[in-house]
Amino acid sequence: MELISRMMDGSIPYDPEGRLEPVSSGPGARQEDKIERLQEVSLFEECSQRQLRSVAKIARVFDVAAGTVLTRAGEPGDEFFLIIDGTARADVSADRHVLLHPGEFFGEMSLLDGGPRSATVVADTPVRLLVISRRHFAALLRDVPGLTQTILVTLSGRVRQAEERAERLGSASTGL
Repeated sequence: MELISRMMDGSIPYDPEGRLEPVSSGPGARQEDKIERLQEVSLFEECSQRQLRSVAKIARVFDVAAGTVLTRAGEPGDEFFLIIDGTARADVSADRHVLLHPGEFFGEMSLLDGGPRSATVVADTPVRLLVISRRHFAALLRDVPGLTQTILVTLSGRVRQAEERAERLGSASTGL
């Protein structure tokens, strides 16, 4: 849904063949190719072959051009994104930007709590993404229990970084 609205507003180009940009491996990623790529990502390192097949079955692969806005802070989120190739920049605040590399993910918070996106994410380079929709995300967490733990650890780290940043800003503004 989110990607469709992005195509409608022009921030992501529409391709009538159902791809965001041409996928270099042809008209779409094969199941075996998805599984091979998933095996390279630490988020899925504890998965069995059966679990990897389940993830590959529900995931879609999109290639996007550099400069493409993938998510916007404050907007509803309907998809979880995993970077396969390329880099993206998460604009957490006006002065805080985080570079996301292959194997890193974003979009999970909106899917977990139903709230709006917490950051704007923009493709820094051409990016290949594995995208899982809201309707498949809950099943994924149920079928691959280790993912829940990994996502919670990642979220905890992000919260700690935000708290540290807020504390530093608070200390700087009070002159301490």
